Amino acid sequence: MRPTVPDVRTAAPIALAAAAALLVALAPSALAAPRGPSEPRPGGLFLSVSGAENTWIRGVKLHCRPKPEGTHPQAKAACAALDQAHGEFDELAGAPRACSAEHDPVTVSATGTHRGRITAWHKTFANSCEMHAATDPVFDF
Repeated sequence: MRPTVPDVRTAAPIALAAAAALLVALAPSALAAPRGPSEPRPGGLFLSVSGAENTWIRGVKLHCRPKPEGTHPQAKAACAALDQAHGEFDELAGAPRACSAEHDPVTVSATGTHRGRITAWHKTFANSCEMHAATDPVFDF
């Protein structure tokens, strides 16, 4: 018999859901644990961008409260964009532009908490231009 290979289109959402479930399960204990001065504070969002068939992936951490910070290179602008969209990733203003019809899919995801609300969101765009047009500056890293 020939071994079956998981379909990437279904494997990625399953992996994201598992990561979100783990994050939700660990959040209460992380909030209760004492932290030292050099330990990162709990919460915030983990944002990622990945290429077609997970050939590459990048990710950053973004905290918006009490002040914008984290490993996101544009934390202040990303938090402002999320606030303007009321935390709804599908409502981000982005940076509208004309994009080619090139098919080189990229998938973005956001897991964690934003303004106290648990978030587990992902979306696939036809190419990076379309991703930037719809999500900048949040996924511009």
